[in-house]
Amino acid sequence: QLQLVQSGGGLVQPGGSLRLSCAASGFTFDGYTIAWFRQAPGKEREGVSCISRRGGIANYADSVKGRFTISRDNAKNTVYLQMNSLKPEDKAVYHCATSRRFSMYSCPLLGWTGTDYWGQGTQVTVSS
Repeated sequence: QLQLVQSGGGLVQPGGSLRLSCAASGFTFDGYTIAWFRQAPGKEREGVSCISRRGGIANYADSVKGRFTISRDNAKNTVYLQMNSLKPEDKAVYHCATSRRFSMYSCPLLGWTGTDYWGQGTQVTVSS
């Protein structure tokens, strides 16, 4: 059974850092694209970052470029989202997701659906 278990998150002051983790089980990890999404209250879900199957391609939303870094450790079946220079507008529930619908050479932030696999979500709050 495919499962994604998230950890990390919490409360941090503006300018601070957090690292989110997403541990996967039940599938061949390096055969799947991984992405992070976030949803703030009253807003639509936003693709934050994604990483290709082997980790060679990473994409970021303009709002987080230069501040967030996605990485994956295929030996540990885990993907990470390092978030630096956090801003109050980064406050949201963050979800990791995985799919094998995308080629190993692509990493889209759009086109993810409910048929893909999603983590349980973790709250990130940026406030002084």
